[in-house]
Amino acid sequence: MPAPSSGPSDDPILTTREAARLLGIAVSTAQQWIEHGLLPAWKTPGGHRRLRLSAVSALLRERAGLAPLAPALPAPPAAPADDAHTLPDNETERLAALDATGLVGSGAEAVFDRLTWLASQVTDSPIAMLTLVDEHRQWFKSRVGIGFAETPREMAFCSHTILSGEPMIVADTHLDGRFRDNPMVTGAPHIRFYAGVPLVDAKGFRLGALCVMDREPRRLRERELRALGELADIAAEEIRRRCSAVS
Repeated sequence: MPAPSSGPSDDPILTTREAARLLGIAVSTAQQWIEHGLLPAWKTPGGHRRLRLSAVSALLRERAGLAPLAPALPAPPAAPADDAHTLPDNETERLAALDATGLVGSGAEAVFDRLTWLASQVTDSPIAMLTLVDEHRQWFKSRVGIGFAETPREMAFCSHTILSGEPMIVADTHLDGRFRDNPMVTGAPHIRFYAGVPLVDAKGFRLGALCVMDREPRRLRERELRALGELADIAAEEIRRRCSAVS
């Protein structure tokens, strides 16, 4: 963001430290938010970051649920606060299709492990998972950067992802009412960012997702999101191939 030539007297310029103090966060966190575009800022000729009070105020009001985000900060995806408990319209058929794959509970496989590793690498994310969402849980066919193999469905980010055929991006879980109280956010692994692409079988059932997570709020660049989508398509094609071979 270029430095503004002037500004209103009631919208003063702040240092990163002053912005962090107003937001109640560490300076390092404020720096991360700036670097990932969650807080609009610019650099002085000496290389120091500066922000407008209005940008910090907009974020404070958003976190308090008082106003929309400023244009530079993406709002969370529009969705009901309780959509974790909303099921796909074809849930019975979807569960049958998932069961027919025979993947849930199966052992590790190189073909899927390569895809999660690549997803982690191309998006520079410490956590990547290939998930399958059954009736009561989210089970990880493959995972990178996380120790456990499943979560209850009501905690699953990917339960939201399979409600739509589109990728789901959560830039900052602390700013999204669906996730800010999720145990995976409030406790280990302290998820702050999520991006997931649904895995779609040959009949259009969304069985799970290929997703990446981070412990800092951030965005994906266009090429990173495209790469994640391509890897999800490869995973889905492998699942379709297996189902075709069995049927």
